[in-house]
Amino acid sequence: MNIFLHELKAYRKSLIIWSCSMAALACLYIIMFSGIQSDIENFKNLLKTMPESVRRLLGIYIDSISTLQGFYSFVFLYIVLCGAIQAMNLGLAIVSKEVRDKTADFLLTKPVSREKILTSKLIAALASLVITNLIYLAITVLITLTVKSEFSMKIFLMISVTLFFVQLIFMPLGVLVSVLAGKIKSVISISLSTVFGFFIISMLGSVIGDKAVRYISPFKYFDYEYILRNGAYEGKFIIIGVIFVIVSIAASYAIYTRKDIHAV
Repeated sequence: MNIFLHELKAYRKSLIIWSCSMAALACLYIIMFSGIQSDIENFKNLLKTMPESVRRLLGIYIDSISTLQGFYSFVFLYIVLCGAIQAMNLGLAIVSKEVRDKTADFLLTKPVSREKILTSKLIAALASLVITNLIYLAITVLITLTVKSEFSMKIFLMISVTLFFVQLIFMPLGVLVSVLAGKIKSVISISLSTVFGFFIISMLGSVIGDKAVRYISPFKYFDYEYILRNGAYEGKFIIIGVIFVIVSIAASYAIYTRKDIHAV
């Protein structure tokens, strides 16, 4: 419990900054929609002049862009990108910092098993992501309710919750990379390169229309056009995400409990 509270306290400022920044970006576009909805048909006509490949690249769906949830899904892709960076960064830092800061010997000599140490860190990381998403949802829902436009709150929330789902994939990935790498000098460089790598893959897949890319990049596990049309998630990609999380966590435990961890 002490490790959990210590980790949660250590990342509280980062948590608030990330959640408020992502919420501010979302609110900016929600307010923007409120300003242009009276002229939305002209906006749609403007978007139609863009090449279809560019629209796919940007995640623009002409049929639904005139609705609040459709407009929101357009910008939400970039909010998820920010959330993925936060989650990857958290997963990398929460384990590797003991080696980087040369406190591993102090922690591992305590009467606490490595399994309990890693469990406490994972729970703290999960709690940080849950709090981040609760703050994000509270702010964006309040702003959305001020917009004088009919919209589906169910669809809005379904799109918003995918932020948490994508973060749940990148956080264990960060933990796995950290236990494999050992000492990491720059957490942010690894998290940025990894997340942007997956993001670029998803963008290229959208442009060329390669469906196989959806199985590679977590950014493609949740198709916002599908959610807008059907009000549901695609089950097979949920299963793939769950399997990836389980395998990443299991591998992290197996490696962390057996590897030599040098403090100096």
